[in-house]
Amino acid sequence: MLGETIVAISTPRGKGGVALLRVSGPFAVEICEKVFYPANGRKLSECSARMAVYGSITELQSNGERLSIDDGIATVFRAPASFTGEDTVEISCHGGILLTETVYTAILAAGARPAEAGEFTRRAFLNGKMGLSSAEALGELLEAQTREQLALAHMGMRGKVEEKSQAIYEGLRDILASIYVKIDYPDEELADMSREEIGEGLSKQADALQKLCDSYRTGHAIMEGIPTVICGRPNVGKSSLYNRIVGRDAAIVTDVEGTTRDVLSETVALGRVTLRLFDTAGLHETSDAVERIGIERAERALNDAELILAVFDGSHAPSHEDLALVERLGSVSGTVIAVVNKTDLSRVGEAYYQEQFAHTVSISAESGEGIDALRDAVEALFLGGQLDLHEDAILTNARQHGAALGALEALRSAQNGLLGDLPLDVCCCAVENAMEALSSLDGRAVSEDIVSQIFSHFCVGK
Repeated sequence: MLGETIVAISTPRGKGGVALLRVSGPFAVEICEKVFYPANGRKLSECSARMAVYGSITELQSNGERLSIDDGIATVFRAPASFTGEDTVEISCHGGILLTETVYTAILAAGARPAEAGEFTRRAFLNGKMGLSSAEALGELLEAQTREQLALAHMGMRGKVEEKSQAIYEGLRDILASIYVKIDYPDEELADMSREEIGEGLSKQADALQKLCDSYRTGHAIMEGIPTVICGRPNVGKSSLYNRIVGRDAAIVTDVEGTTRDVLSETVALGRVTLRLFDTAGLHETSDAVERIGIERAERALNDAELILAVFDGSHAPSHEDLALVERLGSVSGTVIAVVNKTDLSRVGEAYYQEQFAHTVSISAESGEGIDALRDAVEALFLGGQLDLHEDAILTNARQHGAALGALEALRSAQNGLLGDLPLDVCCCAVENAMEALSSLDGRAVSEDIVSQIFSHFCVGK
């Protein structure tokens, strides 16, 4: 609740040189005055805002006296010039485990309550310090494991998605104003736009929305990861390719067919793309009950995959199992890359697979030859080269993409209505729906359940 003052340890738990405790809320300064005493003799409330003050950190004893437990630094941020938009105090102490917990307990005893997961960032959002997409980007920044994820998260923190959605929203608002005038005063020439100009304006904003929606393919590939299945008949080198991409011996590799009987999974970066990678059992006919279960799981993974790395032994002509897999891949929804393995031995079967698939890469999983080409092929499919990760507005999660798609669908409906000479009030409703969807994109109009779900993934100190 916004009326309460909260506290959390904002640095990782454990030993360290320094620990930071953050206190935020209407009584943050008053509460910290009971714990922190500046060495200059002034009260914390009398110290200049945003200036670090050295002093003594104390703990209230059972006899009513205060015991100094550490020396530290306190910085006061006055509302609204703080991260949360509330009065905030940050206290730095030495980073011992017991010491940090003791300072934390002292602040609780002085009147604060423990912060919930993501509550500081949630308060920043509720107090208008950042939009919802920027808050999501902050969470992504903390979880980033690749340079590309860092770049996208930083772009989001700068409000690029909010800027783009706001620009489209304002464009639609101007169009809507003209539609309202035409509805209210049909016989007067009061509107800023003619019907043709309204159509051109809707087309412009729809194009901008389409570009924003299309950016999710890149954002999803980098931030969320592409569900990727490695498949093929037994002993073509699936597990060797899996180990090569993962960078360690995660899967057992032997000459014995059916070594992989379950689906193995790792989240790993391949170049600039993140893969949620699955190694599956070899696809073939078998009477082994356990192996058959593994093959059924492989089939399910194949149906759910966005990217399929279909591995074939290029050193031999295609077998009947290879031919069956080629036919099977014709019905999947994911993008297929034929990975022709063992080209260091022979290239007998290579030409056949190049004829059958739009995307083919020849490799030697044993030596690593061709892995760079596979990386380039995946990047070309999912990243393209049109977006600047540091400057362009790029949607990074399914919630944002769903909101943008909803706005685009409503806008297309308005365009179709206009082209079909439907009454303007019908088009007006569609444009309003598009604006409502855009409002949910940056959090201006979003349900409490969605807000709670987003911030529940944050750490307590953030």
